Amino acid sequence: MKKVLIVDDSALVRKQLTSLISELGFEIDIAKNGKIAVDMACATDYDVITMDVNMPVMDGLTALKEIMEKNPSAVLMVSSLTSADATTTVEALELGAMDYVAKPGTMQVGDDVNKEEILMKVKSLSRISKRRIKSKLSQPRVRERRRAPNTQNEMQKCNEDFEKVLLIGASTGGPGLIEQICSSINPCYPYPVVIVQHMPEQFTEAFAARLNKVSSLEVVHTKSNMEIVASKIYLARGGVHLHFAKKVSGKIVIRESNETRGFFKPSVDEMFKSGVQVFGGSAIIGVLLTGIGDDGADGMVEIKKDGGYTLGESEESATVYGMPKEAFDRGGVQEQLPFNRILKKIATFK
Repeated sequence: MKKVLIVDDSALVRKQLTSLISELGFEIDIAKNGKIAVDMACATDYDVITMDVNMPVMDGLTALKEIMEKNPSAVLMVSSLTSADATTTVEALELGAMDYVAKPGTMQVGDDVNKEEILMKVKSLSRISKRRIKSKLSQPRVRERRRAPNTQNEMQKCNEDFEKVLLIGASTGGPGLIEQICSSINPCYPYPVVIVQHMPEQFTEAFAARLNKVSSLEVVHTKSNMEIVASKIYLARGGVHLHFAKKVSGKIVIRESNETRGFFKPSVDEMFKSGVQVFGGSAIIGVLLTGIGDDGADGMVEIKKDGGYTLGESEESATVYGMPKEAFDRGGVQEQLPFNRILKKIATFK
């Protein structure tokens, strides 16, 4: 039987999570703070640990660090939607947490969408092997870099018209990979890079700020009417879908949509399909990385059918082989590679 450890200082949240996760038939233990959680996680191999961020005695980030050092486990951060918690949760993902669920107020698990997300993520994370978790932790942490200001001539060269656009989609397990991509791309990369990582708005804003510190290129948090130019990285804002539009001048801009389509917002499929309509498939390099579910799979099929180049992460390296598997099974992946080879491809595209 799968075992789950619920870590939270709120008795109400512990009760709500216990009631919900028990629907999966998993054995459940509870801890009231991070210190107790560390002791329990060292004594028992839990398949999933849900970790609150703010707790007395020992907070969630400190507990996560100790657990990852002593007995690496699949940790699901349970975070509020405050900007402070969002920043902490992004750091937790960098330290090895596999994913997070948002905790609005007192954890409104009565909401069907929130319940579905919690169950989906706990069930999916429970399948991740210890070997995969240790492999993820062994990857070197990306260091912040000081970006030298470009001269006017360099900026003009960087922002020339581009022939292709790089579109990237990711979900569970994706933030660390996105960091590696952003830190490996050289200045004056010839294409714009547009990324959808499943996160709500407060998290994408914090994540964009983090990426901007490790990238040689400027990383921006998207908004409507923002122009797409080469040598810049765009992280899709959470809570809305990212689409593209062509202005009368020929410039390509971002358009945001609040339409309710699909489980995730932003959706990788929405970005991919809009990209085909506006850029044309032959101008797109589509990359689909680790993640739960099938978001992006249909979009990859459309890009490939319209003459684009599609790369899917292989099971060999994917934290969760869900999204890229669906794209491969539907015929939307031109090349399926482990992440280290995808990284080299992206860095050397010309």
